[in-house]
Amino acid sequence: MPEYIVVARRGGIPEGRARVVAIGGRTIAVFNAGGGYYAIANACPHQGGPLAEGDVYGTRVICPRHGWEYDLATGANVDDPAMKVACYPVKIVGDEVLVEVPGAKA
Repeated sequence: MPEYIVVARRGGIPEGRARVVAIGGRTIAVFNAGGGYYAIANACPHQGGPLAEGDVYGTRVICPRHGWEYDLATGANVDDPAMKVACYPVKIVGDEVLVEVPGAKA
């Protein structure tokens, strides 16, 4: 059974914003966007730009360094879908936002 880790409380991340969390040796950006919560790797593959600091609209984030744009639901680059960042399953239990990261321990 997958292990989910609590990363925030609902409402703890404002709409259109992200929180950076470290889980299992990974740095993950957890977004509240477009009415849902999403978790992706925080580093843009282009030059490691911090995606959590990017502009969010709908369910997309724009890397603050060079404008590369990613879909938060799939991790795919909008212009080149073959270019992706890691995407992690998110679920809401009561008031908690949980993220599943393979190999991580709660």
